[in-house]
Amino acid sequence: MLLRWAIAFLIIALIAAFFGFGGIAASAAGIAKILFFVFLIIFAITLVASLMQGRSI
Repeated sequence: MLLRWAIAFLIIALIAAFFGFGGIAASAAGIAKILFFVFLIIFAITLVASLMQGRSI
């Protein structure tokens, strides 16, 4: 879900930059960057948690 929002804000930033709205493009790119890093942190935490849990036979 967070990755979809990050991609959406990235697309908004690209479109805004194309039409010359520098402030909106910078804001949308900043939000996309923050959401992407939050996604990576949550992904890493869940990956480590699932590896620590192991498989039950």
